[in-house]
Amino acid sequence: MTVAMKAATMAERLHAIADAQPFITRFLVRNLETGETIGRGENEETPSASTRKTSIMMAALKAAHEGRLDLDAGITYEERLKHEVASGMFRYMTPGLVIPLRDAIVGMMVLSDNVCTKMVLERLTLEEVDSYCKAIGMAGTHHRFLIPPLGLKPDHSLGEVTTTTASDQMLLLELILAAQDDEAAAARLGTSVELCRFALRTLKNQVLRYGIRSRLPFETVVASKSGRGKRGRMDAGLVYRNSRPLYGIAIFTDAVPQLMPDGTPGYAIALETIGRLSQACWDAF
Repeated sequence: MTVAMKAATMAERLHAIADAQPFITRFLVRNLETGETIGRGENEETPSASTRKTSIMMAALKAAHEGRLDLDAGITYEERLKHEVASGMFRYMTPGLVIPLRDAIVGMMVLSDNVCTKMVLERLTLEEVDSYCKAIGMAGTHHRFLIPPLGLKPDHSLGEVTTTTASDQMLLLELILAAQDDEAAAARLGTSVELCRFALRTLKNQVLRYGIRSRLPFETVVASKSGRGKRGRMDAGLVYRNSRPLYGIAIFTDAVPQLMPDGTPGYAIALETIGRLSQACWDAF
């Protein structure tokens, strides 16, 4: 089989997985060894949910690199921070705990803790994070809220949440990867190689194992950030094999029904679809 035929077969396989479900699935996958790229609605804006936090992390690291933020500065967990929060563990903890900004970033990424997200964003501004995304080329990403309102309806509009695209998330992940040893790539991100290495380590420490990781061998290394929204589930990451980055993958499901025709919760099938797409890449690449 020629390379072109293999690529066409792979594209057909991925599209078939997406076509099997009644909801929208947008994705971009890239073989990081060959450059082979397959997309589906990858430039269409879609709710970002917590995948937005990767760009928040990088904007904070840029501010630290410029001396505007101190990663060692202590932040007190105040009672007010737990209100209107639906993810993470800090909301269940006793207020008064003091952690450094660095750990707030880790909590935001590793546990997707929105108390930690508030801690980080209160030291930036939405405008700053949004401008950061535009400056590095994430033209389809729009940061609109500190924390998404809990009362959102499943059919909420895009203007009510932060939005992104699969291609934007892939761009950011590949820049972070390139910046592990490339000062120019780190400079494009507005930070340093050392801070970009911290960012990649933090992405690798993600504890949630559904989505991209769910159908891969248990010890597979994945640097990723997942998301849970009212309209769907999403995940974006870099998958490693034998200590080398194998493929990048960004998947966003949308218009996911609350219940499938057989009574299965829609989010479960959305996550299963993400897992199947990732598994197909693992098997083919």
